[in-house]
Amino acid sequence: MSKVLVKVNGREITESDLNAFFQTLGQQVQAQFQGEQGMQKLLDELVFQELFYAEAIDNEVENTPEFQSELMKVKENLLKQYNIKKLVESVEISDEEAKAFYDENPQYFQSPEQVQASHILVETEEEAKNIKSEIEGGLGFEEAATKYSSCPSKEKGGDLGFFQKGQMVPEFETAAFELEENVVSEPVQTQFGYHLIKKTGHQASGVQELPMVIHQIKQQLLIQKQNHAYMNKVEALQEKYAVERF
Repeated sequence: MSKVLVKVNGREITESDLNAFFQTLGQQVQAQFQGEQGMQKLLDELVFQELFYAEAIDNEVENTPEFQSELMKVKENLLKQYNIKKLVESVEISDEEAKAFYDENPQYFQSPEQVQASHILVETEEEAKNIKSEIEGGLGFEEAATKYSSCPSKEKGGDLGFFQKGQMVPEFETAAFELEENVVSEPVQTQFGYHLIKKTGHQASGVQELPMVIHQIKQQLLIQKQNHAYMNKVEALQEKYAVERF
């Protein structure tokens, strides 16, 4: 049972209520209420809301025509959204449907040739040559990148991840694709400075395997199938209920 934090006019506000209220806030707003003081402010807000609730009950606000009108609007909107939600959630995509789409549309899953590379970026060719000498003398490439590189990738040992042709400047790209794996290049000049490049991985072009893309396929097919179900339902309802346009 959740711990009771406050009672307002006999009504309990529990730790679960406070946490649930916190979860309704967006991430940016949540950041403003981190820590004990922040949560105390949220608890105060829940107390304030309960005070307004108590007054509304005492004044029988629920029985006023104005409130009943607002309540009906909320109820109507909730019924609409709930009915749509039930329809959308009833739609599913099976693994078989995803596989059939994959088999019939291989053109969507072509994967271009890619390489993975790490680099060390410095201002001068002399610096690059000196660093390469240190690497040849036993200094690890990743350690050298962390120590000397001016690129933010130095925080990851110079790793740039996988990339395909057209994603890097031409001089860098040519060198990276032509290198043997785990061989450190000679200094390569680009508009950014001088690079030492180490190719660490290679993926040949081809069709991505189904397990790599099945989740993406199912998500896309689900959206299409939900839209189709929605429009079919609309057509059926238009035949059942009169729609008069003015």
